[in-house]
Amino acid sequence: MRPSRRRLLAAAGLTPVLAAPALSQSRLRWRMATAWSKNLPGPGVAAAHIARRVGELSDGRFEIQLFGANEIVPALQVFDAVSNGAVEMGHAAAFYWVGKMPASVFFTTVPFGPGPVEHQAWIEHGGGQALWDELYAPFGVRGFLGGNTGPSMGGWFKNPVKSLTDIKGLRLRVQGMGAEVWQALGATGLSIPAADILPALTTGVVDGVEFLSPMNDAPLGFARVAPHYYAPGFNKPNGAAETLVNLKAFEALPGDFRAMIVVASAEAHARGLAEAQADNSRALMDMIQSQGVQVERFPADIVQGARKAAEGIVRNLGAKSPLAQKILDSHLAFQAQNRAWRRIGVAGLALMTDI
Repeated sequence: MRPSRRRLLAAAGLTPVLAAPALSQSRLRWRMATAWSKNLPGPGVAAAHIARRVGELSDGRFEIQLFGANEIVPALQVFDAVSNGAVEMGHAAAFYWVGKMPASVFFTTVPFGPGPVEHQAWIEHGGGQALWDELYAPFGVRGFLGGNTGPSMGGWFKNPVKSLTDIKGLRLRVQGMGAEVWQALGATGLSIPAADILPALTTGVVDGVEFLSPMNDAPLGFARVAPHYYAPGFNKPNGAAETLVNLKAFEALPGDFRAMIVVASAEAHARGLAEAQADNSRALMDMIQSQGVQVERFPADIVQGARKAAEGIVRNLGAKSPLAQKILDSHLAFQAQNRAWRRIGVAGLALMTDI
């Protein structure tokens, strides 16, 4: 049975407000700029789901037009486009804005940080959403979890990496705080939008690529150029995407329309995790069997070196601003609070399966 609008509002935690008669009877059209090509497995699919579901839930009264990267603005300018009102909505990943707001990384992922479920728990039950709102408010933007690709792989490399020595001098496509980690190990991290990664890899601009998980990586063709596929994905243990809304435009919406955006975003997050769980193994085995991909584990000295570097980089974020320190403190406290269950419950499940 299709849920009523009143139930959707209650699920979203929003109180309905009476819309002006003219608005309630007319058709509202928003534009969503995204950091992905349309229907890119994972984040592109999540963005499309949000746009489609808002239309369905509103019975066509609220239409969101979806635009891929570079159709309105480049991928790395989506936040600015939402902030200045060029578009009402965006879909991206919070760590793309690290140059503007270093603490934004906590709302996508941090190296050796929490996985998808623990991260969502912090956002929804540990005060993370309020801190996210506080971080974006000066820019006139609000963010919500809007998709998730799960834990990432460690990346694609043209040549094997057998020790820390092999990392030195490499040029790697990597996003967020992970770029600082790799740089601490001697590599150079470059931020490159998804659509431009394969050309950069093919032409030698980069020697390796960190993107997402197998189901997201496979369609982009990295295996043709860099067949060495490494785990674990310590750089990005979580793959949270974000729905961005212009704050003034969002607050001007009737309550039911606001709720539709929140509900559709939450659906995209849940569906993304389920999709990743269902499709990653299939995509990985297909690449191994049909494309000659070699799945390998990072040597212990690389993982240990990365962990040490990450701990220092994460803690130094607090020095960026009082708000960054507040976000960091909340993030670390929630991880400490969940440590017991993570070790006993979550890690215990891994012991039940063949790795």
